[in-house]
Amino acid sequence: MAAEFVQDITAKPLLYGITIRSGISKGTLHGFELPKLGNAYTFVSAQDIPGKNELEDLETSFRSVPVLAEREISYAGQPIALLFGSDEAKLREYAGEIKIHEEAEEAQFGFQPGKPCVEERDFRSGEPEKALNTAKNFINGIYKTGIQEHWYAESSGALALYKQQRVEGEDKKPFLVVYTATQWPFHVRASVSRVLGLEKERVTVEPTLIDIHLDGKIWYPSLVACHAALGSWFTKKPVKLILSRESDFCFSPKRFASEISIRSGLNDKGEVLGTEIEVKADLGAHGVFSRELIDRCSLGSFGSYNFANTALRAGAQITNIAPQGPCGGFGMAQGFFAMERHVSRIADSLRQDPAVWRKKYALTKNSGLAIGTSLKEEIPLTRLIDAVAAGSGYYRKWASYELLRQKRRESGWKDLEYSEEKLRGIGIATAYQGSGFLYHGKDRGDYGVEVTLDKDGSLEIRTSMAGSNDDFAHAWGIMASEILSIEPSRVRINAVNTAVSPDSGPASLSRNILVLSRLVERCCSSIRKQRFRDPLPITIRRSIKPAKIPSWGKGTDIDSNALTRLSWGAAVVEVEVDILEYIPRIRGIWLVIDGGRILSEQRALLSLKTQVLQAIGWASCEKLDYTDGRIPPECFVEYELPKLQDIPPINIDFMAGDTSGPKGIGEIPGCCIPAAFVQAVSQAMDHSFEKIPLMPEDLRNTFKMKTGEEKQ
Repeated sequence: MAAEFVQDITAKPLLYGITIRSGISKGTLHGFELPKLGNAYTFVSAQDIPGKNELEDLETSFRSVPVLAEREISYAGQPIALLFGSDEAKLREYAGEIKIHEEAEEAQFGFQPGKPCVEERDFRSGEPEKALNTAKNFINGIYKTGIQEHWYAESSGALALYKQQRVEGEDKKPFLVVYTATQWPFHVRASVSRVLGLEKERVTVEPTLIDIHLDGKIWYPSLVACHAALGSWFTKKPVKLILSRESDFCFSPKRFASEISIRSGLNDKGEVLGTEIEVKADLGAHGVFSRELIDRCSLGSFGSYNFANTALRAGAQITNIAPQGPCGGFGMAQGFFAMERHVSRIADSLRQDPAVWRKKYALTKNSGLAIGTSLKEEIPLTRLIDAVAAGSGYYRKWASYELLRQKRRESGWKDLEYSEEKLRGIGIATAYQGSGFLYHGKDRGDYGVEVTLDKDGSLEIRTSMAGSNDDFAHAWGIMASEILSIEPSRVRINAVNTAVSPDSGPASLSRNILVLSRLVERCCSSIRKQRFRDPLPITIRRSIKPAKIPSWGKGTDIDSNALTRLSWGAAVVEVEVDILEYIPRIRGIWLVIDGGRILSEQRALLSLKTQVLQAIGWASCEKLDYTDGRIPPECFVEYELPKLQDIPPINIDFMAGDTSGPKGIGEIPGCCIPAAFVQAVSQAMDHSFEKIPLMPEDLRNTFKMKTGEEKQ
């Protein structure tokens, strides 16, 4: 892997690229009027594309993603043309002079009941209607999650180098080398070769530094890489296309917004008889990964609990905003937020400790997940809840804060109107995480790694894994040292290059730590068997294939490997609310995880703390909205990330459990911390909040409502 960002790589004579974007949210593109361009500038539209005008198939998506809009425009800012030249300032000047002929149509912004869905789910377990008809009490909630920007270290971009190489026995042939920050190098290669009409072997992709990505670099780099590649193809020169920070913010994929309604019926003993769930998701244009996203969001909305008599209706719509989609957890976090808030509301309505209530209904061994897999391993939820409660002092604090909440109810809120008193609350939530995709496209999910034991005793691991190679070199070095008695420092991971690296699939959903680690382990075990019988070097390649089972009772196959070795977590968040500033400050976060064998605790802690901060941002301050299909300029300027001075103490512990192998753990903070945070604020404010991000104005309005009630 190149130890650089795209911005740092250069070539001569270098040209730059700029994207021409649609000005309407939906409609028809009729053409362009161009200014008189200098000879050094090249304009490219969809009609100029030599191959297919679409990215490589993402078969879990509703439709293909066009590289450049040809006639149909799906969202404001959609790429419709490209301009290349040597002077970036002149490029911007020319771009501003291009007249775009577009015909607007009525657009759809947001999920609209009655409109067709690209993905729908209808699931029943037991007899939910009959159970709800006998209920004595109902708990209803509508739980909303906002859009979150991935906020990369570097804006999306690519550098494409046109080359000609002589193939043995043939004339020189054109080749392309592409540098881009991507989680899926082989998808970039396939997309570029498709758009240029080249054999895949004539495109080489070398991933650059990616840093934290939150799964925002799975498919979008392929689009930007195709744009840069078109420029290099037509000009026969190196082309760099880097989006401005604002363009990247406005048009790159985001964590999609969700609205999940849950209705539970209870008997007179407070026991849950039946539950109805309705999931609504706005995936923006194209519906990228629509099947994966809606099923993970739906699965998360069942939470970590064993409810009898459940019904689920879920729908995802394509709308006319920029494509939404993959973010940490691929929708699981949105689903978990809804159910974790809901069960806390049930416990509150019964005046029961939410932690105690959770233990009563927690999933256990041999429980079945709604999507169709059975849990064969011991489920540690009860132990996790007790462990995180002990570490945080949860039980004592919850009881104390409940007494204070009851006193405020009795004495009223009016006396607090000008008080400097701080209100406190504490919340708890649980979650689980699998590893890998539920669905696979034409690649069939048949991914592999290759390991070589060299003559000098060093071990080289070849994958197309894009990410932090140093972390995995250390972790896999520990594994190799135990199997082959090799010093961890003598293990190296190759620089990723699609010309020589095996296709290891997308670096997402903790596949690297679970799936690829398992393959590396198998390779090392095979080398151990051969090393004293066969001469060095010894090279072993291993791959893994999906284990397909029907899902949702409809015959749609999923890869059960994604849900067979689950990791589990429980989180506690304690807050203090300043009612003069209406700011909920986090006093502490406690997280206990059962993640199997932890290969490097230091690196695992660093990864988890990073994910904790992203979860805090999503829950408390990262507010992003579209207005008439566009992100307003002030939203870009005012978008707020967690500040360093506001980072609370973060306490993370790993619970001893299954140590047979590592498991993915990186998504757990995003799945349980937001709900624990909102529950803590709800207890402090004695008001059930049901959305994120939870902003100061939400607390201000709640406080005014309470003091207004006192005046009445």
